[in-house]
Amino acid sequence: MTNRAIDYLTDADGNPKAVVIPIDLWRLLLPQGGDSIQDLAENLEDYCLNKAMDEAQETPLLNREDALAFLEAEDAEDID
Repeated sequence: MTNRAIDYLTDADGNPKAVVIPIDLWRLLLPQGGDSIQDLAENLEDYCLNKAMDEAQETPLLNREDALAFLEAEDAEDID
């Protein structure tokens, strides 16, 4: 997998002015032939949802007891 570091260009005062993303990420977000802002918005949403789903698969599931304890703690916080 390639490094997908995003760089920021700043002015002389250090204020961000632009974002530079690797071309492979750009091509994921806006494939060749798709040049509309609508395509970009949809592809960006798909990319982010896929990243979230990938991260969720790496998160361990709670067993029944731990899940109930978590829900009870949430309920207690809502009451306070």
